[in-house]
Amino acid sequence: MEAFTLTILAGIGVISLICQWVAWRLRLPAILFLLIAGIAIGPVAGVLQPEQMFGDLLFPIVSLSVAVILFEGSLTLQFKEIQGMGKMLRNLLSIGPIINWVVGALVCRIALGISWDISMLFGAIIVVTGPTVIMPMLRAVRPNARVTNILKWEGIIIDPIGALLAVLVFEFIIAGKKFDTLGHAFVMFGQTVSLGIVLGCLSGYLLGLALRQHWLPQFLQNAGSLTFMLGIYALSNALVHESGLLTVTVMGIWLANMRGVPVDEILEFKESLSVLLISALFIILAARIDFQLIAGLGFGPILVIMALMLIARPLGVWISARGTPITMQEQLFLSWVAPRGIVAAAVSALFAFRLESQGHPDAALLVPLVFLVIIATVIIQSLTATALARKLNVIEPATSGYIFIGANSVSRAIAKVLQGLNLPVLLTDTNWENIRQTRMESLPVYFGNPMSEHAENHMDMTGIGYMMALSPYKQLNTLATFHFLDLFGKGHVYGLSEGDTDQKASHQLSDKYKATRRLFGESVTFAKLASLLAQGAKIRTTQITANFSMEHYKAQHGNRLLMLFYLNPQKQLMPVEHGKDVKIAEGWQIISLIQPEPASDPVQEKQNGSVETAKNTPKKADTESEGEKKPTNGKP
Repeated sequence: MEAFTLTILAGIGVISLICQWVAWRLRLPAILFLLIAGIAIGPVAGVLQPEQMFGDLLFPIVSLSVAVILFEGSLTLQFKEIQGMGKMLRNLLSIGPIINWVVGALVCRIALGISWDISMLFGAIIVVTGPTVIMPMLRAVRPNARVTNILKWEGIIIDPIGALLAVLVFEFIIAGKKFDTLGHAFVMFGQTVSLGIVLGCLSGYLLGLALRQHWLPQFLQNAGSLTFMLGIYALSNALVHESGLLTVTVMGIWLANMRGVPVDEILEFKESLSVLLISALFIILAARIDFQLIAGLGFGPILVIMALMLIARPLGVWISARGTPITMQEQLFLSWVAPRGIVAAAVSALFAFRLESQGHPDAALLVPLVFLVIIATVIIQSLTATALARKLNVIEPATSGYIFIGANSVSRAIAKVLQGLNLPVLLTDTNWENIRQTRMESLPVYFGNPMSEHAENHMDMTGIGYMMALSPYKQLNTLATFHFLDLFGKGHVYGLSEGDTDQKASHQLSDKYKATRRLFGESVTFAKLASLLAQGAKIRTTQITANFSMEHYKAQHGNRLLMLFYLNPQKQLMPVEHGKDVKIAEGWQIISLIQPEPASDPVQEKQNGSVETAKNTPKKADTESEGEKKPTNGKP
C-alpha cells in the first residue's frame, strides 16, 4: 500500500508537468488539461481517490493551497493601475462582477433548484476569470490593442476582487449557519470582516516593512514571505473561525500598494510553486468530481452555462461600454471571451469542503458546477475566439514590431531607427541605468525579466512579432531566444554571433538555435557594434535609385559600411543575415552603420562623395537616425 501511494503521489507530479507542457505547446490554458487529467485518473479510471489517500490531511492541503492562490492574486491588485484604466475597464471591474453574481445566482436557483446560499456563493465564485486562462487565449488570438488590454487587465485585477466577494459571501453563509437569528449572523460576519481587515493590514505592513528594510536576507525573502503568510492564515482562523482567507487577501493587497516592497520577486517565486503545488492540487480536486450528482440535475447545468455566456457576460459588457469609444464589434468579442480559471476552481473546492462538513444542503454540487463552467468556457471560447475575432475584424494588424533583449546603447540606437519607420518597438532590461536612459530617449521599455510570468501579464506586446537578442549577456540571449522561438516561431527571432561560442563543436548547439545567430553578418558581435558606436559610427538610411545602385553605395563607403536592414518598397523590414542573399533594386532603402571617414584631403573627399550626390539622386540619400529624423510613435 505504501509503495502504491508513493507511486500515485509521484505520478500526480509527473502528470501535472506533462499537462503544463502540453498547454504551453498548444498555447491553451493549463487548467483545462489538469482538470481533464484529474477526471481521467479519478472518476473515470478510479486510480486516484483523494479521500482514501490523504485522509484527514486533504482538507488542510486544499485550505493552505487556496490561501497561497488568493495571496498571490491579491499581490497583483495595485490601486494606481486601476486609477489609470479607462472607463470601460473600471466598469467591468465594478458593474460587471455584480451583474455576473446576480445572474449566476438567479439562474442557479431557478434552473437547478439549489438553495439560495449555494446559489449566491456559486454566483460570486464564477465572477473571476484570471490571467492563467486569459493570457494563453490572447496569445493565440492576438486581438487588437484595445481589446487585449481590457481583457488582460480585467483578468489580472478581477482575481482578488472576485475572490474577496466570494469570501465575504461564504463568511456570511457560515455566520448564518452558526446562529439562528439574523442579528447574530451579522455580528459574527462583522467580527470576521473586522479581524480580516485589521489583521490583514497589520501583517501586510509588518511583512512589507521587513522586506523594505531588508530584515531578511535575500535568499529567505520568498520563503519567509510565504511562511509568514501561512502563519497569519492559521492565526486568523484560530482567532475567528474561517477568517483566514479574507486576512491573507487583504494582506496581499496591502503589500501590493506599499511603496518600496519588492513584490515582483515574490510573484516570480510563485511561478515554480504553482507548477508543483497548484497543478497537483487541481488534479486532486478534479478527481473528486461526482458526475452522478450532475447527471441527476438533467439539463439544468447546461442552462446555467448558457445563461452565464449568453446573458450575464454580454449584459455586463454592454452596460460597462455605455459612453465609451468601444465599438460594437469589440463589445461582441468582449462579451464572448470570459473563461473561468484557477481561483474559481480552488475556492469552490475549499468552500464545498467547509459546507459539507457542516451538513449544508447542496454543498456537494458546488464543485462539479464550477468545474463544468470552467471546462465549458475554456473549451468553447478557446476553439471559437480566433474565428470570431476575424469575423468581427478585431484581429491585430500584421505584427511587424520588434522586442529587444537589452536596453543598452546598441539596442537604443537600432530601436530609434525602427521607431522612426513607424514600427512598434519594446526594449527590456534589468539594469536600471539602461532603463532610465531608454525612458529619457522616449523609447518603450520593460524593466524586468522578459521571460517571466510578470512580463507575460504586464509587458505590452501589441504589434510585436519579432525579437532581437542584443544583450551583452550570452546566457540571457540564449534563454530569450528559445522563449521567443516558441512564441513567435522560426524566422522571427534574431541574435548576434557570439564569437567563442561559434567555435564550439556543432553538436553542442542545436540547429534551431544556430539559425538565429546570423544577424548583421557572421563576424558581427555585440562588442563590435558597441565599439563602433562608441567610436562615432552613425546609423544612416540610404535610398537606392536608378542613378545610385548598390554597387555605388558599397563603393562609396567601402570597409566603413556595415549593413543592418533592407526596407523594400512595400515598407517591409528585413534584417541583414549571414548567408541570406537579397536582390536589391530601385526603390529599396538600406539601413547601415557607417563609420566616420578618416582624415583625408578635402578635394579627394569631395570626389568620393560625388557619386551619392549626383543629379537625380534623392535629396539626403543618407539620413542619420539621430537628430535628422524625429522618431514617431505610430503603428505600421
